[in-house]
Amino acid sequence: MINVLTVVGARPQFIKAAAVFQALVECGEVTEILLHTGQHYDRLLSEVLFEDLHLAEPKYNLQVGSGSHGVQTARMLQGIEEVLVAEKPDGVLVYGDTNSTLAGALAAAKLHIPVAHVEAGLRSYNRLMAEETNRIVADHISDLLFCPTERACWNLKQEGITSNVHWVGDVMYDTLLRVRDFALSRSDVMDRLHLSPGAYALATVHRAENTDGDGRLLAIVAALELINRTLPVVFPVHPRTKKMLSQALNGNHSHLALTLAEPVGYLEMVALESQAAVIITDSGGVQKEALWNGVPCVTVRSETEWPETVSAGANILAGSNTQKIVESVFEMTGRPRPAPTDTFGDGRAAHHIAKHLVTAWKKRQ
Repeated sequence: MINVLTVVGARPQFIKAAAVFQALVECGEVTEILLHTGQHYDRLLSEVLFEDLHLAEPKYNLQVGSGSHGVQTARMLQGIEEVLVAEKPDGVLVYGDTNSTLAGALAAAKLHIPVAHVEAGLRSYNRLMAEETNRIVADHISDLLFCPTERACWNLKQEGITSNVHWVGDVMYDTLLRVRDFALSRSDVMDRLHLSPGAYALATVHRAENTDGDGRLLAIVAALELINRTLPVVFPVHPRTKKMLSQALNGNHSHLALTLAEPVGYLEMVALESQAAVIITDSGGVQKEALWNGVPCVTVRSETEWPETVSAGANILAGSNTQKIVESVFEMTGRPRPAPTDTFGDGRAAHHIAKHLVTAWKKRQ
């Protein structure tokens, strides 16, 4: 049996890990040890996801919580190293581009333990984003690189990474296909929020570039207020965003022409995404889920690591300019709904990953 330590810490990573976990179980040749760094510690961003996706409870939870990049990553490195020394896995599996990804890859590489990176090769080409640094470092120290798109493989080739690179498709697509119908039938979120299909905009904002300083968050919220006059806006507020918005408004939300909703679980989010008229977001995962659900998207960033969504005509990059966001939303709602695309694979990315992982790491035993 191959022993794999999986490192997760943020909501999108739980979604990706759930699909791969199931594929590894089905292959029957892998024992997986799950380590949760505790980077996301809000119950709706972590515990509920484990329940919704039937993901096994983590054997380890480092409970690192929030903090500066240096403090948070250092705590993770220390905790992950201790687990690696105790468990002696055959390899480490990391996902995406968070501090948990970086810490997991670094800790393993320092101990000469093979690293597999799921969602390798993404590039926004904006080095001001912490996520971009995390992606690049993780890719360059990984032994197996699983790319969600052909463009991601090309990005790696441009950086001289060509060995053990595999285009497998997107594991988030696997999960969405598996849960979408169930999410719609199970969730009462539409009734609870008094929503009609196709008659609201869904907004999510959480990235540091939009929440920390220089007025971007208020500019985006101003756009949401203007849109809300014509098209009701549902805005589940990420804990980080809620904190930063409260600071920007000096704790006074009462004058906002916008209702702030509590965070929702993954299945409820899938239901809301699939029935929205348009999605406004700075999340990479939500950009893709919009396309897969056939819902137009406006991204409140100036670049994206998922340019395939823009090429498909399903996404517009609007930055944080209030007027540009408003104009883009009504432009997108006037377009035909995006068509499905095979750019992100065949819905079996997790099975392809399991097959490559077993083949590569079995040889090392």
